[in-house]
Amino acid sequence: MQKGDETRQRVKFTDERVCKSHLLNCCPHDILSGTRMDLGECTKIHDLALRADYEIASKERDLFFELDAVDHLESFIADCDRRTELAKKRLAETQEEISAEVAAKAEKVHELNEEIGKLLAKAEQLGAEGNVDEAQKVLQEVEKVRTRKKDAEEEYRNSMPASSFQQQKLRVCEVCSAYLGLHDNDRRLADHFGGKLHLGFIQIREKLDQLKKTVVDKQEKRNQERLKRREEREKEERMKKRTRSRSREHKRSRSRDRRRRRSRSSSRDRRRTRSRSRERRRRHRSRSRSRSRGHRHSHEQSSKHKSSRDRERSSRDRSREHDRRDINGRSDSRRADDRDMGDL
Repeated sequence: MQKGDETRQRVKFTDERVCKSHLLNCCPHDILSGTRMDLGECTKIHDLALRADYEIASKERDLFFELDAVDHLESFIADCDRRTELAKKRLAETQEEISAEVAAKAEKVHELNEEIGKLLAKAEQLGAEGNVDEAQKVLQEVEKVRTRKKDAEEEYRNSMPASSFQQQKLRVCEVCSAYLGLHDNDRRLADHFGGKLHLGFIQIREKLDQLKKTVVDKQEKRNQERLKRREEREKEERMKKRTRSRSREHKRSRSRDRRRRRSRSSSRDRRRTRSRSRERRRRHRSRSRSRSRGHRHSHEQSSKHKSSRDRERSSRDRSREHDRRDINGRSDSRRADDRDMGDL
């Protein structure tokens, strides 16, 4: 749907009102425009400027507009296939019943007609493009197929009455659901298989297959990216866990080291305390021994001195006693002398 400049300024290609199939150049409203199955104007916005914006943006990131286009084209093709089945059903009801053998021969003629039509359409396209030599080669193939078709028609004619053979046997085109006649000439076949309607349906169906493949590839790529990101996150989580584990282990190690240092310090302090206690006890015992020895020595000295004094005292006493005895003896001797003198 073409909009004015004001609409273009307001709307971006990401807007829901913009036709995503148009952005991907596969909207059936554009492709089948001007055919007998012209769908008219699309209900969503069509703008070549928006398509150009989308093509630039899609090179930088995946927008996954293919999903919207796939839904749109699948819905359209499903509707076309339903019409094809209805047309086949109507033909089966209206046309004369024929045996399976005759039907198979008629189907063979239809297939050769379809092949001739496609080759003629290809030859015309090559001629329009200037590839005359290639176009001549295709026309040679057409002649070979015409020969095969003539033989198939002869077999079909011989398998049924002449009156029935003259009746036009129709067939529904599996691509565009148009009716094809068993006795259509080459020009009619070329016009159909090289026509805009038939080629448009081929383009739509091929684009749908291409978009499905693109969606699958992109989904697989996205899944791989998600898996890769998940693996990276899991790897980061493992690294974080390892880091936390190492940090906890480092803290435990530091704590153990601190406890060991404290324990060692406490052990050293206890050893120092015990050593000091032993040293104090040793000094105390040494002082006690020294005092003990001093006391014994002084006691011995005192005893020795006392013994010496006692001996001196005894000696003095003995000396005094001896002196007294001498004095007494002398006194007695004098008295005796005095008596003797007196007697005389």
